[in-house]
Amino acid sequence: MRHLKAGRKLNRTSAHRKALLRNLVTSLIDHEQVKTTDAKAKELRRVADRMITLAKRGTLHARRQAAAFVRTSKSVKKLFDEMAPRFRDRQGGYTRIVKIGVRHGDAARMSVIELTDRGDASKAEAEKKRERRARRAAKKSEKQGASPLG
Repeated sequence: MRHLKAGRKLNRTSAHRKALLRNLVTSLIDHEQVKTTDAKAKELRRVADRMITLAKRGTLHARRQAAAFVRTSKSVKKLFDEMAPRFRDRQGGYTRIVKIGVRHGDAARMSVIELTDRGDASKAEAEKKRERRARRAAKKSEKQGASPLG
């Protein structure tokens, strides 16, 4: 019987699993979205929501608890200074998991886990992508127009 045994083992030892989740939550804080397997994303959601809840408390004790789990001090600073105010009015559900299909190598189900309110960073990122695509399209049309056959 497996009463009260919450969480997935992810086919790893407890130390490896903890290290994996620490790395994933640090990456999620830094990049605000991570592409990973469904099972890892579901476990990451639990940890990430706890870290954001700690950040919303804003106390020194909460900062030290977060720093004990998150890998870099830069990430802890971002968590407390940028993300906590962003989620101040939200009562949980800070992350979203979007299924994106299967991985070609081993057919593992893949997902993107991202923060629900990604803020201005994602908008700026999307704008940069649009500009890059427009520049590439312009360059491509110039090359086609300047071809010796054209």
